[in-house]
Amino acid sequence: MRTTHDADDLLARSFETNRPRLLRLAYTTTGSLADAEDCVQEAWLRLRGLDDPDAIHNLAAWLTTTVSRLAFDTLSSARARRERYVGTWLPEPLVEARSHDPAERVTLDESVSMALLVVLERLSPAERTAFVLHDVFGVPFPEVAETVGRSPAAVRQLASRARRRIEGGRPRTPATQDEQRRLVKAFTAACENGDLPGLVALLDPDVVLRSDGGGKVSTVRTVRGAARVAAVLLRFGHRPLNARPARVNGAPGLVVHPIGDVLTVIAFTLSAGRITAIDGVRNPDKLERVPERF
Repeated sequence: MRTTHDADDLLARSFETNRPRLLRLAYTTTGSLADAEDCVQEAWLRLRGLDDPDAIHNLAAWLTTTVSRLAFDTLSSARARRERYVGTWLPEPLVEARSHDPAERVTLDESVSMALLVVLERLSPAERTAFVLHDVFGVPFPEVAETVGRSPAAVRQLASRARRRIEGGRPRTPATQDEQRRLVKAFTAACENGDLPGLVALLDPDVVLRSDGGGKVSTVRTVRGAARVAAVLLRFGHRPLNARPARVNGAPGLVVHPIGDVLTVIAFTLSAGRITAIDGVRNPDKLERVPERF
């Protein structure tokens, strides 16, 4: 006979099995790991608060629905705050630790790439949620409709509109992991050596440099164009960067500890063998979860 303790233990283990997927869902929806963790924790509390959790026939589906609703509500309320944000708002970066509890990590794949998350910021909360749930997680449109409070036909249109906008902002020819590692290494060397021609050669002609300090640390305004971006980078980077390679949102990036000890996490977007976007997150509130070992 199964005891109450056994049932609680089984429920907790079943929840932990779903946790990485739920974190990825909430993070892709909100762009904030802190908000994602709050959504997942709230889902657990709601599950524990049910009179009869065993009555749930499909726990994974129930958790997906619950977390997606929480994430949608969080994103909707966060949108107004982001409009008042000082400077450029970038997603909270995910720096992968060397060792960690698998239950605590977000699965690092294309769905959490910085390139995709930046494009997702251009969508409305309903468009973003419809795209993430249907296109990334395979949730049927009728269930997506319940999450965003629209009809299935309406969310189908939302997802279609989001898909078109996202495809226009994604890299046309994404780099492999090895290609990105080589480019990041060459980028670091060019910055430290003050090699302007070499740096420009690594950059796409329309490259964009973005930096997020949240009004708490110094940043540069958004800069576009290979020559301008290279000049700005060398202005700040022509010294030993103390930059360590790291996996940032599932791809090779950098964690930089420059003079002044202001931590910076840099994510790169590559296409056709060149860097098309450089996103530097310096806001300390978004870097609290950067592991010491990576």
